[in-house]
Formats: sequence, structure tokens, C-alpha cells
Amino acid sequence: LPQALQLGTVLVGSPTQDGTISILTTTAEADEPHRVQFPAPRQGSPLSPGQPRWANYVKGVIQHYRGGPVPGFSAVIASDIPLGGGLSSSAALEVATYTFLQQLCPDDGDLVAKALACQKAEHTFAGMPCGIMDQFISVMGKEGHALLIDCRSLETVLVPLTDASLAVLITNSNVRHTLTGSEYPTRRRQCEEAAAALGKASLRDATMAELEAARSQLSEEVYRRARHVIGEIARTAQAAQALQGRDYRTFGRLMVESHNSLRDDYEVSCPELDELVAAALEVDGVYGSRMTGGGFGGCTVTLLEAGAAERAQHHIQEKYSGTATFYLTKPSGGAKALPL
Repeated sequence: LPQALQLGTVLVGSPTQDGTISILTTTAEADEPHRVQFPAPRQGSPLSPGQPRWANYVKGVIQHYRGGPVPGFSAVIASDIPLGGGLSSSAALEVATYTFLQQLCPDDGDLVAKALACQKAEHTFAGMPCGIMDQFISVMGKEGHALLIDCRSLETVLVPLTDASLAVLITNSNVRHTLTGSEYPTRRRQCEEAAAALGKASLRDATMAELEAARSQLSEEVYRRARHVIGEIARTAQAAQALQGRDYRTFGRLMVESHNSLRDDYEVSCPELDELVAAALEVDGVYGSRMTGGGFGGCTVTLLEAGAAERAQHHIQEKYSGTATFYLTKPSGGAKALPL
């Protein structure tokens, strides 16, 4: 159940005649070099991943683009999304690249297929077996709405989140523990193991009762991973319902339950994120708070009364052992072409 932020990644460029693709990133935190050049893919000579890592997201999208053939072009990338902060900077780069290619050589305009092509780019070129949420919200986000995604049927439902008395506060812990890359595939494997033990195609089909019945067949760790996922699926459906009914207290309680489960059962939180959540929950006017993204650092997201936003920022900064960065946001739109 994500929402799109007012932060973004922009790609500006134009086609060239020589069949060469040249891209420059202005993001200081990206790995070197910040400029890359390579021939546009042709039948029999596909692109392949390499160094620098940031360029793999762009190359992957070019390779899996559904229109084409992609001509040579020259482009510059600018972004104000913190890298590795759990705010989907990689999906933003993929979707920005795809949207740029749609201007050069249009595809059929299928939004779901666009998101899936971007996900495939991340799997095959960046080596990250991510889910579909980040790409879906980057493509389909609508101002004033959250997006409920069914990751199995790929159906989406827009959930209004337009209450002017409400705000969403993103707090960046400004720490990145190096675990993130290795832990995501491990969690995914553990969930697949649990599903197989339960005789299910996916944990989506499993109930808590079935998990309890099979507990003896699972290691304690795999059991806890599955308990988180099955619980989180139920919480997401309940949260969407609470949001529809403007029941922000229930929504906030579910956020906290989600964070505790991510911390204890899924074990992807860290002391800094736990500190930020605990500090937020001490503030009057805060409905709920949880970590967001892959964990081990990055950001928390807090739902609160708009009037409590300043108070919350002061209190969190005061209580936090590190230095936090804040983004006060409202649900925004997804990717679009910008007229120059």
C-alpha cells in the first residue's frame, strides 16, 4: 500500500544519429564514473551489466524496453531521492528511463507491462530480485491517493488520502548498514521454503492456522519469516480499509504492528530505525510510524496530524542518536513526461 512522494528523478535528453548512448548522472553519491557511453542495443548484440552500478538500471530498462528499436541518445539524470534510503531511488531511475524512451520511440502504453519491464531490468541487470511495489507506484501513483497493489493478480485500487488535516513525515536515519543487498534474497528464499513446506505456491495462499500446524516442519527462523509475511498481508488489507473509512487511529496501530513484526519476526530493522519509530510515537498527534524500504537503515514513515509535524520533527531530532533528515510529503503523482 505505497504512495508516491514529491521527490523525483528526471532524465533530460535527445536522440543522436550515431547509434551511441551517452548518459551523465549528476548524483554525487552514485559510483564512479558518472558518465557512461555504449552502443544502442541491436539484434544479436544486447547490452550487458557492468560498472558503474548506477548505469545497470538504465541499461536494463533500455534492453527490456517494449518499444524500439532504441536509437542513440544523449541524456542527463538528476534526482533528489536519497540513494539507498529505502525510498525507491532505483525504481524511480528505471521508470524515468522507461518514460524517456517512450518519448523517443513509443511503446503500446501498457502501464502494468511498463512496471514489469522495469522490475525485470532490476532482476537481470542490477541482480536484485525485488518485488513489484516500487515500480508500480512509480508508474501508477496518483496525487492524493495511496495505491493498494495485489502483487499476484497485478490489480491496483487507488485509495483516497486527501485529508488536509493529515501529513506523512519521512525521516531518513542517514545510516546504511551493508547487509541490505544480501539479506533481501535470503528473506525471499526463506519465504519460498515456508510456502513449499505448507504445500502452497505462495504465502499469499497460507493462513496463520496452517502455519501453526506446520510449525514443527520449519526452523524457528523460517517460521518467524512466514509469520511476518502472512500477518503483513492481512494488515495491508485492513490498513486499506481503515484508510477508506478515514480511521487513522486503526491505520496507525497497524503501522506500528507492522514495524514490530519487521523488527522481531523478519529482522530487517536496526537500532536507528527503532529509535526513530519510538521517538515519533511519543509525540501527541502521531497516529503511527514504521520503517520503510529494505531495512537496515534508510527511512521511517510516520502518519500524523498536519499540525503536529513541526513538533514531531523537533522531538525526533532531539531523541535520535544520529542526525535525521525530514521530508514532509503528500501523496503525489507517478512518472510523466515534462514539456521543456
